[in-house]
Amino acid sequence: MVTSHTFTTKVTADSGGTTMCSLPLDFDPKAVFGKVRAPVTVTINAHSYRSTISIMRGDTVIGLRKSNREAAGVEPGQRVSVTLTLDDKPRVVKAPRELAAALNAAGLSDAWKSLSYTHQREHAEAIEEARKPETRAKRIAACVEAVRARARSATSRHKSIRVPAPAANKAATKATRKTVKKPAGKEVARQPAR
Repeated sequence: MVTSHTFTTKVTADSGGTTMCSLPLDFDPKAVFGKVRAPVTVTINAHSYRSTISIMRGDTVIGLRKSNREAAGVEPGQRVSVTLTLDDKPRVVKAPRELAAALNAAGLSDAWKSLSYTHQREHAEAIEEARKPETRAKRIAACVEAVRARARSATSRHKSIRVPAPAANKAATKATRKTVKKPAGKEVARQPAR
């Protein structure tokens, strides 16, 4: 298995009109890195960033966000030389201090840790890039709600995870719970459908 591969490709703009671009791969990543969705460090024009090879609409690609595209100095439609290096280092995002405090206060620290590296990174970067304190506060609140929603979604799939409800909703949640008998005779509290 090879740990690095250099190739030339064209920066492809997303057809949905977003600022997202991609770098189509012209080789089989499984043959090179041992798996298709390999974590890699991408290097374009001396700018490097961490990513994961993915399959989008049947094509094998590397995502290229606007911030990385600008840092590398490339534009959609441009042909570029790309070096992918297998990235086996742990992917850990340290939550900004205010976000960590908000997640802890909401009882969602474990739910944050269960998010993917990419989701953690995107939330953390959005908060860190906020220039105004009120924008930062809004993004922190939005992140906490997104983590709560994701945790609730996981709770509905895996009943062993407990997600604290926001303080304002606790009384309403208790009032709307129903007790249901399972076939084995065990009683369980069930949340109503939302």
